[in-house]
Amino acid sequence: MKVDLHIHTSASDGAWDAEAVVQGAASGGLDVIAIADHDTTASFSAAEVVGSEARVQVIPAIEVSSTYHGRSIHILGYFVDPASEVLLSHRVHATKQRDTRMREMLNRLNEAGILVTYEDVNAEAGPDRGVLGRPHLAKALVKAGHAASVPEAFNSLIGDESQFFVPTDLLEATEAVQLVVASGGIPVWAHPPRDIFDALLPELISSGLQGIEVYRPSHSPKDVTRLEAVCSKEGLLTSGGSDWHTPDSGRSLGDFFVDAIEIEDLLRIGGI
Repeated sequence: MKVDLHIHTSASDGAWDAEAVVQGAASGGLDVIAIADHDTTASFSAAEVVGSEARVQVIPAIEVSSTYHGRSIHILGYFVDPASEVLLSHRVHATKQRDTRMREMLNRLNEAGILVTYEDVNAEAGPDRGVLGRPHLAKALVKAGHAASVPEAFNSLIGDESQFFVPTDLLEATEAVQLVVASGGIPVWAHPPRDIFDALLPELISSGLQGIEVYRPSHSPKDVTRLEAVCSKEGLLTSGGSDWHTPDSGRSLGDFFVDAIEIEDLLRIGGI
């Protein structure tokens, strides 16, 4: 089976709605996917319906935003209860916090003479948007002529190391793990940063972390080997996915996938 356990929809910062994502996954030959939107499970119900028609199994998932000493840390939650009270409450809080964070980033940009408005960003998110994210801001910056492309906007203006970056002030990383556990899910560390990996991993494990996102397009064979060894040593599950947001990335759904056998323990726990 071809699996992709990290896909975004327009409920957070993806380009396509749930129906289009599932149809794209089917066209790309994927058998199992996870809609892992930032801080919301709003797309799951629609994705599940379309998935049953398209013969694509959709796993309920979420990507919880958190911080560690000012750094953005994302915790994936697989097989969560999408209607759990803790996730619904988190979604409301996250929407407000992301809005506040976006306004602060815009203030910093505007003070530096990089003029783009909240309305510009909101227009890029569209009428059905769930939460405002940096991809929406990046598109607005490109449209305003401050960057030639979305990757350039991230690299030069709004990346994690930029003076204009503001972390999403939601949860500590350990709290994000606990949130996933409280919602009945399996917490997995998404795209773990190399420089803080050794310091943070023990804290996350103590909080209930059960896996690491080992397989993703940005990971080299050396990265994969290193993370597989960590998972084996610590008794953690392996996971993987494309972290797909938009066809503008030059990668279609299904271009990257994980063979089910590579993450069979995670899938088995979820009943797949």
